[in-house]
Amino acid sequence: MQTKPQGQQLKYAYYPGCVAQGACRELYQSTQILAQSLDIELVELKRAACCGSGTFKEDSQLLEDTVNARNIALAEELKLPLLTHCSTCQGVIGHVDERLKKCQQENPEYVERVNGFLTKEGCSPYQGSTDVKHLLWAIVGDYGLEALAEKISRPLRGLNCAAFYGCYLLRGQSSAAYDDPYNPQSLEQVFSTVGATPVYYRGRTQCCGWPLSSYATEQSFKMAGTHIQEAIAAGADCIVTPCPLCHLNLDSRQPEVAKVIGEPLGLPILHLPQLIALALGVEPDQLGLGRHIVSTRPLLQKLGY
Repeated sequence: MQTKPQGQQLKYAYYPGCVAQGACRELYQSTQILAQSLDIELVELKRAACCGSGTFKEDSQLLEDTVNARNIALAEELKLPLLTHCSTCQGVIGHVDERLKKCQQENPEYVERVNGFLTKEGCSPYQGSTDVKHLLWAIVGDYGLEALAEKISRPLRGLNCAAFYGCYLLRGQSSAAYDDPYNPQSLEQVFSTVGATPVYYRGRTQCCGWPLSSYATEQSFKMAGTHIQEAIAAGADCIVTPCPLCHLNLDSRQPEVAKVIGEPLGLPILHLPQLIALALGVEPDQLGLGRHIVSTRPLLQKLGY
């Protein structure tokens, strides 16, 4: 684990992923602002490729491993941990890293095969010399909640926040070094640190339904609707997620979800860096809170904006 030495800056090889640079541009924007506010240096991996969001392995495990070995190797060139802000990217790239590190001991010929494809294309080989880390883990484990608390200038008092972790973040890798995959607490710890009140509900560790949406849309929307209804019933003012794909299903599709389940919803869905940055005193318009499908206005009014 990279830790923050006194007086020194944390630095990461930043893997923004596809969704944050397209449909959820506000996530890209708010991550950059949060990093600047906390004096964390992000070196963006502009040559990185899409992780495949778990679809590459349906055709070829070798394809998923090779594409993501290259992504990891780009971070290794910089001698930095690879930082994601997407549960799905974390699950996929982290799992590839975990598998290849194990193969280095048990099946080195497979790693040589992967690296053969990389060197053929003029890329650096995978070495297994760095870590793949989600923004949530970086905040909790590297930056530290005590250090974060010292930066809070506008505590989110009175705001009830429901976590939605994303299944890839919790169970995409065989070992979860930073949290319990079935009863995690890290998001709730962040909520308390920024002055908000954690809200617990059954669906916080379950699937949002996104993987089903392309071929079983109604079932996907029913899953999302159940989670949102449970969070509302628990008293949540918003759901906060560290996954842009979960955000798409819970926010951008929420009007369609409401039609499928036949119930009004209207619960704002925030990206994790948006929530933290609000507590650091960053203005809502800088964080892209006006881009959301479900209005964040009720939430902001509760916070005095």
